[in-house]
Amino acid sequence: MTLLISACLLGCPCRFDGKSKTHPAAEQLMRCHTLIPFCPEIYGGLPTPRPPAECRNGRVFNKNGEDVTEFYARGAAEALRLAERFGCTAAVLKARSPSCGRGAIYDGTFTGTLVPGDGVTAALLKENGIPVYTEEELDALLKGEDRP
Repeated sequence: MTLLISACLLGCPCRFDGKSKTHPAAEQLMRCHTLIPFCPEIYGGLPTPRPPAECRNGRVFNKNGEDVTEFYARGAAEALRLAERFGCTAAVLKARSPSCGRGAIYDGTFTGTLVPGDGVTAALLKENGIPVYTEEELDALLKGEDRP
């Protein structure tokens, strides 16, 4: 299977804070599948590091109050283009991210409060028929199971 995967999960220091969020199961995933590492924020034109951002009322704002939705939309469009070009059958994305989160994202108050929803990239991929998993579901994906 060919999977689009958040580059931060593979150790690339591309998160807002300039760090990665390496996940141990991502290396196992690499042994059984073809992985296409990707960071929608970087492909959308944002620098690393950058102020943290969260979704609010259908837009994305950074902690300084700047509307950065356009960068997130551009990165999401590029993620979809690459997923289609490489024949990705699914994506493994960083949970709770304003780009990559699936099912729960931060509410835009920068207080750590989660609300139901998807990040910009996760939503676009799902709308186009590409199943989205988070790193919290890697064990199930490795076992070939459905989502927990």
